[in-house]
Order: sequence, then structure tokens, then C-alpha cells
Amino acid sequence: MIQIGRICKLEVVKQVSFGVYLNAQELGQVLLPNKVTPKDCQVGDWLEVFLYLDSEDMVIATTRRPLAQVGEFAYLKAVATGPYGAFLDWGLDKDLLLPFGEQHKTIEEGRSYLVYVHANRADERIVASAKLDKFLDKTAPDYDVGQQVELIIGGTTDLGYKAIVNQQHWGVIYQNQVFQKLRFGQKLKGFIKQVRADGKIDLTLQQGGKEELDQHARRILSKLKQAGGFLPLTDKTDAGIIYEQLGMSKKAFKKSIGGLFKAGQLSIDSDGLRLTEDA
Repeated sequence: MIQIGRICKLEVVKQVSFGVYLNAQELGQVLLPNKVTPKDCQVGDWLEVFLYLDSEDMVIATTRRPLAQVGEFAYLKAVATGPYGAFLDWGLDKDLLLPFGEQHKTIEEGRSYLVYVHANRADERIVASAKLDKFLDKTAPDYDVGQQVELIIGGTTDLGYKAIVNQQHWGVIYQNQVFQKLRFGQKLKGFIKQVRADGKIDLTLQQGGKEELDQHARRILSKLKQAGGFLPLTDKTDAGIIYEQLGMSKKAFKKSIGGLFKAGQLSIDSDGLRLTEDA
């Protein structure tokens, strides 16, 4: 089903002086203006476009990609405020309205906010909401331990960081599991650590499996070779320094150097790590 606010693939059915018309099935023929029409576009071509309402509430197409589609969360900058709410830059000519009723605090121009993009049921206008909880899935999450997921950092708590998991659920990354700088609205990959009996989700940014440990070990060996065979890092080194130099947690570092030591590829001395002749 073709939906306003989503990217879809449509056929060019007519060319006019100001653009081309696309067959949007139940939505009728939709204009793709010249300024966003590919060169050498012909009738019969299929184009990937985004559908939204223009300033006159007519369905229009664009080949530009918005920063978020209907049904997605995104971190968007407020570019203006008005009598109906704030307007957010979502990558299109027409800014996205964040109505007053969908704000949980006063919106300031120039600042960015985590919002959910949805279609207003009354008139199908695409709008944003900063009231995130009402759009997150309340059903029991169905994830496997170790499963890779897409995360959006949504705030901090006393425990660590809240993150939206796969555009559906809230999860938590505990502070002692974070070895990098995280910022509000940041998108990154993570892993399911566990799903609790009450449905709450614990997350981790480190997979911790054999494949990742092998990758960490290769990185340590590579860094050692680049440094002439010595790195001033030990199991007493601060976790922040280890992450800054190697991009891994202290726990992963200790496991990796232990494996490399057993394999005879490095020695662990009081002042740091040294490559062996077998490395």
C-alpha cells in the first residue's frame, strides 16, 4: 500500500513542462517537480520517491530523502516557532510541524529534539511528537540474547542511558557498560544483553562473542606492530585510555591480551605489552 510519509517506488506516467506525474494508485497521479526530477527521466521509468503534503495540502513527491519517515524516531533541529507550534528541519523544503500539544517542554529555536514522525489521523498531515512513550510498543519484547539491534540514545537515568531499540521499545545501557562518549539522539548499533521477566531490556554496546574478541586481538596486534612492538598498556590502565587507543572495553582488552599471551604472540610485562617473535 502506498502511504503518505513513506518512501515508495512509482512509475512515471506523464511529462509536463513543470515536472512529471507518477502513478500513486489510490492516491491518483502525483507531481514530481522539475527541481527534484532526475535528468533524462522518461515515461515508463520507475522512481524511488517520498510522498508528503505541500503547503496547499496536496500530495507531492520528492526524490530527496527526509531525515525520518512516518513511523520513525529522529533527532531534528528546531528552525522556527509559530502560533501552532515549532517547525523542525527534516531535510525537505517544507519544515515539519511539532504542535504545541505534542511538546513536553518549550521548544527553543536552534536546538535539536528527539521526536516521533507520524500522520495526523484527522487530516493525514505529517507532524512530529516529542511525547515518545505513547508511540513505543507496550507489548512484550521478543529479542534473543546477543541479537544486534539499532539504537537511538534517548536520555540518561541514574543507571546509565535510555535508548530506543529498533524503533519499538525502551532499553537501558548501564553506565558501567559504556566505554565511549554517547550523545542525545545518536544512532548506533548495540546488542541485547537480556530481556527481564518484567519486559525491561538491558543493552550492551559490546557483543562479547568469539568473533568480536578475535577482532579485538587483531587490532591489538596491529597497534603493537605500528608502535614498533610495544604498547604501554596493562590490566591496570584506565578503561578510558584503553578505549581511546584501541576502541574496546577494558574487559574485552583483558580477555584479548590473555588469549594472545596463551598463544605466545605477546608478553605482558609490568610496563606494557610486547610482541614476541611468534607474532
